Amino acid sequence: MILIGEKINGAIPSVAKAIAAKDADFIRNLAKVQSEAGVDFLDVCASVDNDIELETLKWLIDLVQEVSDIPISIDSPNANVIAEAIKFCNKPGLINSVSMEGNKVEVIFPIIADTKWECVALLCDDTGIPQDTEKRLEVFGALMAKAKQYNIAPSRLHIDPLVQMLCTSEDGILAIMEVIKEIKAQYPKIHITGGASNISFNLPIRRLVNQAFIVLAMGAGMDSAIVDPTKQDLMGMIFATEALLGQDEYCMEYIGAYREGKFGQK
Repeated sequence: MILIGEKINGAIPSVAKAIAAKDADFIRNLAKVQSEAGVDFLDVCASVDNDIELETLKWLIDLVQEVSDIPISIDSPNANVIAEAIKFCNKPGLINSVSMEGNKVEVIFPIIADTKWECVALLCDDTGIPQDTEKRLEVFGALMAKAKQYNIAPSRLHIDPLVQMLCTSEDGILAIMEVIKEIKAQYPKIHITGGASNISFNLPIRRLVNQAFIVLAMGAGMDSAIVDPTKQDLMGMIFATEALLGQDEYCMEYIGAYREGKFGQK
């Protein structure tokens, strides 16, 4: 599982407070604890007003890179801001994100075409978030046509099928599972990602729903997730599921993660 640490996000009240106060130590510590938990990317999202977003991203990225060499995931709804923020990163990381909405793909794909940058792609377009499997797959087809145009290999893409709140769904996550399976069938080397916590909004004991979702989604083909890596129960569930799916020979990764204290210690 490719893990994208979610904790440096201005939408989180404690992080917003740290950004407003320019509390550099708070941000550095978030980078450290997530790096130690074993993430593959550190998501950095400012969630501030447009006029200060780029400078805030630079401040955050600089702080993260002072204490960690984990690649950055640049997180913004503004493709032009992402295009500029790429310049602040010491190494290729992850763009979070593009979609078929507006000109986002046309801004980002040419910039990363001949690089090692990877990219999250959301299955939505100018009509919004598709509510059925067929429409999501249509958007996916359009995205892949653009990726081919710019010679971006499927292995560099993390497709987000856009998981929505379980409590507003009539059929649970069956449609999402169908989308994941079909995408992986078409492109075995492509990645499937998503925010694991989106599924549980407005439900009690959200961590249980999140963990159950991760297990089912991994079974369908999800191999990338935006998570809080300090949640040991969730991390343990991910390692256990990989072992059960035959993705961890002789359970060595599971055993190693336990010995390193990534789960089961508290």
